[in-house]
Amino acid sequence: MEQSDRKALAIFPMALLIGALLALAGSSGGSFIGAIPTFTLAVAGAIVIQWIVFVPSFMKQTEKFYDITGTLTYVSITVMILLVTPDLDARSLLLGGLVLVWTLRLGIFLFRRISKAGKDDRFDALKPSFVRFLNVWTIQGLWVTFTAAAAWVAMTSGKSVPLDGFALLGFVLWALGFGMEVIADRQKSRFNADAANKGKFISTGLWSVSRHPNYFGEILLWIGVAIIAFPALEGWQNIALISPVFVIFLLTKVSGVPLLEKKSESKWGGQADYEAYKAKTPVLLPKFF
Repeated sequence: MEQSDRKALAIFPMALLIGALLALAGSSGGSFIGAIPTFTLAVAGAIVIQWIVFVPSFMKQTEKFYDITGTLTYVSITVMILLVTPDLDARSLLLGGLVLVWTLRLGIFLFRRISKAGKDDRFDALKPSFVRFLNVWTIQGLWVTFTAAAAWVAMTSGKSVPLDGFALLGFVLWALGFGMEVIADRQKSRFNADAANKGKFISTGLWSVSRHPNYFGEILLWIGVAIIAFPALEGWQNIALISPVFVIFLLTKVSGVPLLEKKSESKWGGQADYEAYKAKTPVLLPKFF
């Protein structure tokens, strides 16, 4: 067994333990489906969905269903919570709606992108290994759970709080973030679709004020979700406020900004125009003045 596979075997139980601890804390004082806490069922469901799709994906050695499965997980678990949780209040309906709107928009965007590209080379070294490829899917289940935790825990908390200033502030931040993410993605898609821009980098529109405006928008909208959720959380449920912290960490330290910055550097590093763009344009936080 290769060393990378041995490391993957160690990561697998750790990932499951992290999911179990989040489920335990987030379910404290929450609603139940029969004898099982609703949020615990949501966490388990998010991971099981990945495993189900992993099987044919490994057999066919394809990653084409990866992003769409993430979308399916957000949608199916959120809808499940909306359907089974008794006495849903306006805050829960708002949270569920915001998660679904973001998920469906991003899921469709990612599916169209990989359909055009044909493949995602990030998975090339992982697909041949059963355990490493399984870990990727398992971690996606955790990624979905941690990202949506604030919304899901608040929706299942059993504590009803009327819409208030937190809901208004959170919604405004969500709307600003969502709008920025959508506009940035569309601007980049149009730029890349123009044959005249082949081999070039985008530095116009929102991309002139931030090198990753779509990621800034995503961070902002999940902060908004957490603010809306906050009044409905109590005790150990407050662990769900890790959601925006997780998104920030993931996008700035792991799979978002670092990977794209490295890729951009390999393509355009040293070019005068790209170095000038980097010098005047912040990595993430937009600079409007």
